Amino acid sequence: MRKIPATIITGFLGAGKTSLLRHLVANAAGRRLALVINEFGELGIDRELLLGCGIESCRSDDVVELANGCICCTVAEDFLPALEKLLDRPDPPEHILIETSGLALPKPLVQAFNWPEIKARVTVDGVVAVIDAPALAAGRFADTTPELAHDNPLDEVFGDQLACADLVVLNKTDLTDAATLDLAEREIGSRLRSQARHVKATFGKVPPQLLLGLSAAAEDDLASRPSQHDLEGEHDHDDFDSFVITLGPITNSAALAKSLSGVIATHDILRIKGFLAVPGKAFRHVVQAVGPRVEHYFDRPWRNDEARASRLVVIGRKGIDRVAIKAAIAAAMSA
Repeated sequence: MRKIPATIITGFLGAGKTSLLRHLVANAAGRRLALVINEFGELGIDRELLLGCGIESCRSDDVVELANGCICCTVAEDFLPALEKLLDRPDPPEHILIETSGLALPKPLVQAFNWPEIKARVTVDGVVAVIDAPALAAGRFADTTPELAHDNPLDEVFGDQLACADLVVLNKTDLTDAATLDLAEREIGSRLRSQARHVKATFGKVPPQLLLGLSAAAEDDLASRPSQHDLEGEHDHDDFDSFVITLGPITNSAALAKSLSGVIATHDILRIKGFLAVPGKAFRHVVQAVGPRVEHYFDRPWRNDEARASRLVVIGRKGIDRVAIKAAIAAAMSA
């Protein structure tokens, strides 16, 4: 029986994994895809973004969400049952796309494909790591003190994602100049496995034929995918924190988005994303923030069966000041 291929899409917070998935779904050329979406935190955003993209072939039954925890830590409890459910459908997918959370380590997930329940039915076609080129060039994942680099949780997660990759997508190249892009490429080249390669992209637009059909069978190639956590026995995410801010109606979404840049810089926030309810607007308003860059746009009409609420997910290093961040955002709303 032919194994169903699965592609694991990893990459740090805000690198553009969901944009890449949307491009793949929009250019599936009739191929039956199923998506497993994992989020760090209690509020799932990425599944809703995918379902709000307006692509007819992106059906709600084909997009499975695993929220409130990184998939690498909940393989047996969450991921394997979800995968078996997809495989047992009368019309199983022809290809499975798995988007890990931005803080997940891909290797434990690859290892899970050797579990007896699924080993004979599905294979890891490839691990794709999406990289934010401007953030990489700016040193977001490096430590300025080399002897302390092993204590930098951002570097550890980023390094494990690169070390497991078959293909790296250097994304957001439209936001860099030639010198910055060259710096990012050199950094990637120094850390990639010899078998891996990289491509450049904007908005995650990579031809599907480059991403799907890598035939890596990664679950049989674990030895060549080193992880800093191989000797630790287990992995947790105690270095990071996530919380949800619930807001009232937002009358000036542009002003709020602008003010978020200052809040992010002051508190060194890694990621903010969510939806806003704007009075008088039938459409849901999306907010996406990575570092100092904040995007906001309307995506789809609010459904009759959902509450129009403004909610933002905030992700940062352990110890971020929740009270101060909430107060700063509330002040921005009232300004």
